[in-house]
Amino acid sequence: MTKFGVKLPTMAVATRDFTASIVVFLVAMPLCMGIAVASGVPPEKGLITGIIGGIVVGAFSGSPLQVSGPAAGLAVVVFELVRDKGLSALGPILILAGLIQLIAGIARLGGWFRAISPAVVHGMLAGIGVLIVVGQFHVLFDARPLPSGLQNLVAAPERLMGLSPLNVSNVEHAFMIGVLTILVMLGWERFRPAALKQVPAALIGVLVGTLTAFALGLQINRVDVPQSIVSAIALPGPEFLAKWVDPSIIVAAIAIAFIASAETLLSAAAVDRMHDGVRTDYNKELRAQGIGNLLCGVAGALPMTGVIVRSSANVQAGATSRLSTMLHGVWILGFVALLPWLLREIPMAALGAVLVITGVRLVSLAHVKHLFHSYGVLPALIWFVTLVTVVTQDLLTGVLVGIALSVLELVPHARRLGLKVDREHVAAGTDMALSGSATFVTLPKLSDTLESLPLRGTDHRTVRMDVSGLTKVDHTCAELLKEFLVRRRAGGNPIEITGASPKLAAMIA
Repeated sequence: MTKFGVKLPTMAVATRDFTASIVVFLVAMPLCMGIAVASGVPPEKGLITGIIGGIVVGAFSGSPLQVSGPAAGLAVVVFELVRDKGLSALGPILILAGLIQLIAGIARLGGWFRAISPAVVHGMLAGIGVLIVVGQFHVLFDARPLPSGLQNLVAAPERLMGLSPLNVSNVEHAFMIGVLTILVMLGWERFRPAALKQVPAALIGVLVGTLTAFALGLQINRVDVPQSIVSAIALPGPEFLAKWVDPSIIVAAIAIAFIASAETLLSAAAVDRMHDGVRTDYNKELRAQGIGNLLCGVAGALPMTGVIVRSSANVQAGATSRLSTMLHGVWILGFVALLPWLLREIPMAALGAVLVITGVRLVSLAHVKHLFHSYGVLPALIWFVTLVTVVTQDLLTGVLVGIALSVLELVPHARRLGLKVDREHVAAGTDMALSGSATFVTLPKLSDTLESLPLRGTDHRTVRMDVSGLTKVDHTCAELLKEFLVRRRAGGNPIEITGASPKLAAMIA
């Protein structure tokens, strides 16, 4: 159904999106505040980002079912920026980062962010997960995280040894609420009734922690949010342009734009594997993220990315269009505007507990095992070195070291890095031959070629792909090929691969 050229959802679709939006809202609320706390900024900064990510980015998104908001992947970066540059520097940095993303999307550079090695991206996320865990561990004791990941790690045993069962104080109370929240979250995920499977564990954990602290009258630190969300908006001052003269501000903006874009497009690719609907337009998604981060900078809020936890909840709850994402932003706005007093009852230790669980799950050992068994030692080494460098140095250094190591895969093939595509439409279908090197350097070309192949409904004939001419396939392109084949076959679109070497056949199986 259309009206004035705009496609309107049917009643059944709108109902599914409405219920999905409530699920996403319940997932997003504690995460928006928790990530803000992990970033060293007031909780309302994360809520503003969640509102913009839902309403604005949801409207312009190139990935209709992806949900955007504050992300754990940028919490460490923001924490260090606020610590070193002050909260006032965050706005100018995000405005510049948003402009970079917007220009990159207009220049159609979205595909290049997908060329970043999965080993680097997952190593980066694992390193961030470690930093979040060791930092938020101290929040469980109603204490602030220390300036660096190593300091947080070294100080952790002292925190535990300082607990006293005989002389119970606010510290022990806070730790009790944090541990209770973690146990409730884990227990809910394991034993929740089938009828309540859409109710997020983070919500139940925070709810139980909050009610327990309230019932016992515990004097522990709680969330501090203003009476009006409007008062939390901090518009850039007249000096914000002057900050762009500082080279460190420009480097920070480039780092946030790069990391946010990579995480967003990685999430979008994952969301595409979860449903059979409209596929992601990566350049459009990059432009939408740029608009969102630009607005977050104007409002003095946190940076945003597409977030896989909220996006997967959206898909699993039955969302079918962008209406769900937009409505979840409306629900956050309404809740913050009408019930700020309720948010002020939430213990900080409960939010810290949510982030501890989130951080642990970012460290995906299953992924590094997959890299090692499928592609050998080098990708697994890239993952490990990226993780360690992020933890011991900083996020940008870790990513750059990981990318530099990825280049080692190209050294033996430095003289023949091109990818040639021969394509012919015949009566029986489409014949295509790939020859040369399929590496992250040629991934955008390979991705565009694969996505241009006819689908059922436009051309039901078989696609035959001859890969006997490929002399090199790195793990980045192998992952792309594997995901494409799984998605295509799941959609009932026939494709035949011929000429694959035993090694390539195993990689894309």
